[in-house]
Amino acid sequence: MMENLIPNWGQMIYATIAFFILFAILSKFAFPPVVKMLEERQAKIRESIEKAESTRMEAERLLEEYKKQIADARAEAHGIVEQGRKVGETMKDDIVTKARDEATAMIAKAREEIDAEKRKAMDELTGHVADLTVSAAGRVVGKSLNEADHKRLIEEYLQEIGSAK
Repeated sequence: MMENLIPNWGQMIYATIAFFILFAILSKFAFPPVVKMLEERQAKIRESIEKAESTRMEAERLLEEYKKQIADARAEAHGIVEQGRKVGETMKDDIVTKARDEATAMIAKAREEIDAEKRKAMDELTGHVADLTVSAAGRVVGKSLNEADHKRLIEEYLQEIGSAK
């Protein structure tokens, strides 16, 4: 049993030489493709990481740009709404002012028409009163007045009415 534990120097030298020969063959033929494959994989991973980083940075830039555009659009929409409100207020004020002016003009026109109708009625009334006066005076006097007397009486009466106003 003990013999199994002690190494055999002959076999150990052959195993060591075989190991170094195998290592040299693998170093010459197997390791370079494996190392090349590992380096290519490392380069691809590095490239993917760089690409992902640049994509992330581009996405952040676009996100900031979109946020700015949204803020600008909101500000513009607020400005348009505010402008519309101001235009509406101005239009309302103009309409109210115009309606007030029209009402004032209508009232003034109505007053003028009332005054004109009043003058017309007074003139007609004066004419009727003058006719009645001439007629009554003619009955009282018992004769009819000629044209000159008639005009003189009307003018006197009109002067009395005019001074009574």
